[in-house]
Amino acid sequence: MLKISTRKTLSALASAALCCSMAVAQNGNWLTSGGDVQRSGWNKDEKILNKSNVGSMKLLWKTKTDVYPHGLHTLMDPLVVQNVPTASGPKEMVYILGVGDTLYAFDAKAGTIVWQQKFKYEALPPMRPPEGAPPRPAQVLPTDTRHYNFLNPGGSTDVPVIGEPDAKGVRPIYVLDGGGNLHILSDVTGEDLKPVIKTGATSKFALQLWNNSIIYAGRGGIYSVDLASGKVTPSKGFGGGGGLWGRRGPVITSDGVVWTTTGDGIYNPSKPDNLVLGNSVVGFELKDGAWMVKDWFTPPNWDWLRRRDLDPNNTPTSFMFNGKEYMAASGKECRLYLLDPKNMGGPDHHEPLLKTPLICNEAVDFASAGSWGAVSSYLDAKGTRWVLVPFWGPKHSGIKFPIENTPATKEGGVAAFRLVDKGGKPAYEPVWVSRDMFRGEPPIVANGVVYTWGSGDDTQQVWPDIGLNFDSSNRAALSNHVTVYALDAETGKELWSSKDTITSFNHFTGITVANGKVYMSSYDGNVYCFGL
Repeated sequence: MLKISTRKTLSALASAALCCSMAVAQNGNWLTSGGDVQRSGWNKDEKILNKSNVGSMKLLWKTKTDVYPHGLHTLMDPLVVQNVPTASGPKEMVYILGVGDTLYAFDAKAGTIVWQQKFKYEALPPMRPPEGAPPRPAQVLPTDTRHYNFLNPGGSTDVPVIGEPDAKGVRPIYVLDGGGNLHILSDVTGEDLKPVIKTGATSKFALQLWNNSIIYAGRGGIYSVDLASGKVTPSKGFGGGGGLWGRRGPVITSDGVVWTTTGDGIYNPSKPDNLVLGNSVVGFELKDGAWMVKDWFTPPNWDWLRRRDLDPNNTPTSFMFNGKEYMAASGKECRLYLLDPKNMGGPDHHEPLLKTPLICNEAVDFASAGSWGAVSSYLDAKGTRWVLVPFWGPKHSGIKFPIENTPATKEGGVAAFRLVDKGGKPAYEPVWVSRDMFRGEPPIVANGVVYTWGSGDDTQQVWPDIGLNFDSSNRAALSNHVTVYALDAETGKELWSSKDTITSFNHFTGITVANGKVYMSSYDGNVYCFGL
């Protein structure tokens, strides 16, 4: 009896130790674009890198993949999992989806590719034009995918999402391929854990995992896939308006409403069963078996914006402030809005709670200025709420920050605001603007440090000799290279940069910071890992 009791005790202790180790390991994971369903870009659990040691970072490894560009796209945001139970023992792994429909799994320590999974599928039929519009001519694609239109590059450009582990520690990776097929793969081997689910809709940007469903912005609205039944639920009553954007994908607020931004397009809410909501932030709720529009915010100057292609194309972020949930949003016009998810724009959908003066885009440029990608937010050690806005081009001369770092922004940067209480109401307080970087991109915040990058992406779309042209090779030939920056989160002061280490640019990808390492990729198919 004593032996059995001892065995039970030891078994219980071992199980407890395993649970504890898994709980600790989970703190070092980065399982979705932006880090959470709020798309905050805040890694609350990073403890290794800090303001004192980040200046000592160096290149730990560089690995070349076989990805081939589609348009300007190659590799998406890296995701990170600790203690993956591989055949050779627990490993920290990095997962990156390539536009050529290949998921790569890297050993985070060595940088070697452990496995890669290639997806094959039949392309989806083209979308039907809106009612009353002339039929679209047949599209003849170039044989070299580098020439594809950078707005519609084809292939897989979404960012996967990773779920919780099973009893053996195996996690599912959810990937949507370029044919609209949802794959559920083992993070250990890359093999299918469940049969492929045909959704009938692709997504340009990141997936969400919420209430045992995969949720994403796809063709014509929001889609969800119930992981227990495989049932696909589409949108209903949404007539479009410029396509669904936001690089980190949709945001989910605490009430389960799914929010996304719409691109440059017409705004016409006159038909409740066919809402056309271009240039807007739109929320969808699951109702009567479909995703229905619940609420939206549209800037009052939406038509002025539409005529200049200045849509609010960023992924917003939601957060709590003084016990209430808010949302921060921006876009190519380059203002920062504060919105109430319970009443997005007042009775006419046009009134935000707050809007800042223009942060950038004094030249009203639709291609190489404005705020792009995603807004980030975090709480500092004192409990102060911060909101970070990436932007392209120079800072607007009409807005002043107490701290303006040098060299002054010419090609892009990041602007930081505090959210403060003034007379019982929230207010944005400008704090700092970063040094110049060639196209400021969506930041990640971790342990008092802001990590961002200049993409080096030549964003010109119009040339004097050929006019407006969407052949991506034009831009690729003129692009520069990625430079990663680590900035002091309180002041924006540069603490470290990758300088000329990365030799190629990137387009619409993301940076990841986890467990003392910083991951970045480039157009030429290389993955870089920096650390101490």
